[in-house]
Amino acid sequence: MRLYGIAIRPLLRGIVWILVGATARWKGCAPEPRQRIYFANHTSHIDTIALWSVLPSALRNVTRPVAAKDYWEKGRLRRYIAVNVLRAVLIDRLRSSENTDPLGPVIQALKQGDSIIIFPEGTRGTQRLPGPFKGGLARLAAQFPDVELVPVYLENLHRSMPKGCCLPVPITCTVWFGTPVAMQDQEPKNEFLERARQAIMDMA
Repeated sequence: MRLYGIAIRPLLRGIVWILVGATARWKGCAPEPRQRIYFANHTSHIDTIALWSVLPSALRNVTRPVAAKDYWEKGRLRRYIAVNVLRAVLIDRLRSSENTDPLGPVIQALKQGDSIIIFPEGTRGTQRLPGPFKGGLARLAAQFPDVELVPVYLENLHRSMPKGCCLPVPITCTVWFGTPVAMQDQEPKNEFLERARQAIMDMA
């Protein structure tokens, strides 16, 4: 099944290109082969696939989107794309068990050497600028100080497939990759999260 998923990847990238014409702009860093956490604003169902699709193939093969289990496991096709095509890290944001750590699968992926794509707002917004970040990004930054944190601004996707919309509106999207940020020693969590959020807004 995984081999079929790999074969489907070019088709999925082609569909994304037709729908949103996603183009990468490396503004503050280069597409280098190093472990990274790409964190981005979140306004559309298509955000995950658009960001993943513009990465060079060498990076795309080692980068796994973090996705909500309750959304991507609805329907056989959606789950197949998540698991076999995107190799997504599915998290239980509904906390079906009190002992469940939503970041557990993400931490495991990073320990294995994978890069990840994460949306620190936790859910889709309705505006082009990101809302307040939840604490997960700060926790990952503290636990994995050697993993580069790259801010990403998804331009125009809030108009393509916004929250509540079932079908995408064809539109051109630019994916901006900014200058990496890092958590400073003894930096308060809230200050780091706001600084990371500002790094995305500076590209808007």
